Amino acid sequence: MANVFDTLQERGFIKQTTHDGLKEMLGKDKVKFYVGFDATADSLHVGHFVQLMAMAHMQRAGHVPIVLIGGGTTMIGDPSGKSDMRKMMTREIVAHNADCFRQQISKFLDFSDDKALMVDNADWLLDLNYVEFLREIGACFSVNRMLTADCYKQRLEKGLTFFEFNYMLMQAYDFLVLNRKYGCTLEMGGDDQWSNILAGADLIRRKEQKEAYGLTITLLLKSDGKKMGKTESGAVWLDPEKTSPYDFYQYWRNVADADVKTCLSLLTFLPMDEVERLSALRDHEINDAKKILAFEITKQVHGEAAAVQAQTAAEALFGSGGAGGSIPTTQLAAAELAEHPQLLDIMIAAGLTKSRGEGRRLITQGGVLLNGEKVTDEFMEVTQADFADDGAMIKKGKKVFHKIVLK
Repeated sequence: MANVFDTLQERGFIKQTTHDGLKEMLGKDKVKFYVGFDATADSLHVGHFVQLMAMAHMQRAGHVPIVLIGGGTTMIGDPSGKSDMRKMMTREIVAHNADCFRQQISKFLDFSDDKALMVDNADWLLDLNYVEFLREIGACFSVNRMLTADCYKQRLEKGLTFFEFNYMLMQAYDFLVLNRKYGCTLEMGGDDQWSNILAGADLIRRKEQKEAYGLTITLLLKSDGKKMGKTESGAVWLDPEKTSPYDFYQYWRNVADADVKTCLSLLTFLPMDEVERLSALRDHEINDAKKILAFEITKQVHGEAAAVQAQTAAEALFGSGGAGGSIPTTQLAAAELAEHPQLLDIMIAAGLTKSRGEGRRLITQGGVLLNGEKVTDEFMEVTQADFADDGAMIKKGKKVFHKIVLK
C-alpha cells in the first residue's frame, strides 16, 4: 500500500515538513494528526477545502484526523497574513460560527467509530489561569525568536498588538494539549501557519521530551500567484446559502486553463493518471476537463443531486442555443469587442439596456451578472478571456439571460 506521504506529495499538497522522519512514521504507524479551523465566519470557504481534502486522503490511508475548532483562538485572531488586527468578535458569534463549521466538516470526514475526532479549544483556552499559563508555556518561548517569524515580521512596521502576539503561544499550546490528551503527533495547516506549527512541535519536545511533526499544505493559488476562491462578489463559500451550487459549479467551470491540473489534483479524488490525461487536453477539449472538474468538486461539497442540477442548468444556459433554443444570442465581432470593450456597450448592443445610464443603474443595484458572477464595476471591460467556447452569459435581473458569442 502506498505511503500517504507520497500521495500527498504527488498531488501537490505538501509545501513544507519539519523533518524526514515524518514520511517513515506515516508509512508504519497509525498517526493522529490535527488541523485547526478558526471560526472567523459562519461558513468554510474553498481555501479550507484544500485542507479538508488533505485530511480525507490521510483518513483513507488509515490515519486519524482531529478537527480542532478554534472557539478559543478565534477570540484573539491569527495575525498570519493579515495587514491589520482582525475585528474582535463576541463569544456568541464565535460559538455560532463554530457550530456552522462542525456541521460542514462532518460531511467530508468519517467520524463513526472514532475514525475522526472533533474538539474545540475553547474548552481549555477560555478558562486558563494567565499567570500559570505564562509560567508553564510562556517561559518556553524566546521573544527574539518569535519576532523573526514571518507572521510577526510583516506586521511590525504597521504595528503588532501584544494581544495578537499571544496567538503563537495559544496555537502551540493546542498542539501540546492534543498530544497529551489524544496522542496527536502531527499538526497540519496552511503554509502561512509554518511558524506556529514549528512552535507547537518545539513545545512538545521541550515539555514532553517526545518527537512531534509538522506539515504545511500548499495554499490554493492561481497560476498568476493570486489566491483562488475569490470573485467580484467575494469568497467562494461551501455554504449553499452563501454561494449557490450553481454559482459554485460555474466558478470551477470557468477556471483558467493553466489552473485545471492544480484543481483536479488538490480538490478531487480522481486518480492521478486521469488528472494527467485531462489536464493535458488543449484548446476546445480543455473545456471537457473543466466540466468534469466542476462536477466532481460540486458533488463533493453539495452532493451528487445538487451537482447534477447545477450541471444541467449550466448546460441549458450555455449549451448550444440554450434550453430549447430559448436564450437570445448576439454575435459580436472580435474587432467590435476590441473597439468597445465595456460591458455597458455590449449590453446596449444586445438590447439589454437602452442607455449607458440605465445600464449603470442596473449594475450599481446588483442586477447584472457576467458568467454567474455579480458585476460591481460600472465600467467593467470584457476581454476574450471572458468567453468560453460557447460564449459569455449576461444575466439581467432574476430571469433575463442573453448569450454573447464572438464571431
